[in-house]
Amino acid sequence: MKSVELFAGAGGLALGTAEAGLTHKVVIEWDENAASTLRRNHDDGVKHARDWTIVQGDVKDYDFQQHHDEVMFVSGGPPCQPFSIGGKHRGKDDGRNMFPQAVRAVREIRPLAFMFENVRGLLRENFSKYFGYIVHQLRYPTVKPKGDEEWTDHLARLERIHTAGEDTGLNYNVVFQCVNAVDYGVPQHRWRVFVIGIRSDLGIEYAYPRATHEQDALLHDVWVSGDYWERHGIPKKRRLSPPAVLSKRIGRLRSSMREMLGSPWRTVRDAISDLPKISAARKTSKIANHYLNLGAKSYPGHTGSPLDEPAKALKAGDHGVPGGENMLRSEDGEVRYFSVRECARLQCFPDNWYFEGSWTESMRQLGNAVPVALAEQIAQPLVNLLRHSKKTATKRR
Repeated sequence: MKSVELFAGAGGLALGTAEAGLTHKVVIEWDENAASTLRRNHDDGVKHARDWTIVQGDVKDYDFQQHHDEVMFVSGGPPCQPFSIGGKHRGKDDGRNMFPQAVRAVREIRPLAFMFENVRGLLRENFSKYFGYIVHQLRYPTVKPKGDEEWTDHLARLERIHTAGEDTGLNYNVVFQCVNAVDYGVPQHRWRVFVIGIRSDLGIEYAYPRATHEQDALLHDVWVSGDYWERHGIPKKRRLSPPAVLSKRIGRLRSSMREMLGSPWRTVRDAISDLPKISAARKTSKIANHYLNLGAKSYPGHTGSPLDEPAKALKAGDHGVPGGENMLRSEDGEVRYFSVRECARLQCFPDNWYFEGSWTESMRQLGNAVPVALAEQIAQPLVNLLRHSKKTATKRR
């Protein structure tokens, strides 16, 4: 199923949706370092990327109408900085707000379905009205603003159309949900909002997949059965003691049947323990992007991610790499920065996916990325729906 990927970044969403069955005809990214990463993996013949046409440039200048007759899916992650909790919170007034371009892509390509993702800050109360505007535009993409019409007036028109149930010629059933990647097997706490639309004339509805992993299963394996330590070959004398704050919860788990629980949350150790010992000698590393960057420091509120828990959300930062979110904290309290490859593991990129640019720029790409495994799991039910819909093959306008 052919698709167009917008705002591709380092390729996390594109890889995940490709694993779910999409064939990206064009992958668009404006940032030089991220685009270099995409080109590098294309040229190296990495799975999926080798088949992409990579376009580096401003999506505002791209003609989406050329894909009207051949592309059935649009996906992408509009820049999150306008809505990020860690950003300046300018929302619609931020020049990096690219949701209008996402709407334009849907309007001009007229795909069977689309999937866009962003940070959970998009759902904050002070952005709620504008987020509603985004959703209504995606529902009725051909109802464009009139001249210099204010967005609030445009929203009012869209709301009237929605209330009346009008057919504007191109309507989408749009749903959205905020999910935590750790609940889907990603070794990292990372909340993302997914906005999904299916053309209303297809008569099919999308349901978000249920979580596949849970904290109680991890706690059971760590503090009750000890299976977690056994999997990693950790002797009893090196195992941690259960924290007092979890004593009651662990007590309840002792009386629970393990088979009643799901798969355990994945931890940092699960993700990176088989990587070679890290060194600051960049050229001697046998694993791409796996070298130590010095200078990590712990300070209040920025203490790194424990080895035996899911990682904190990796962040890009407006002024370089944030400290606490991108550090590993050992049992003795010592901290060090994650290597780029370790962060790639936490984001579920394959080991042969190379990141171009300096350490800071590579980490920025990873801090902005969507976990590959999460993207695949959210996209898979949607791709399956489209493939099995009897109307999909004929409902093209």
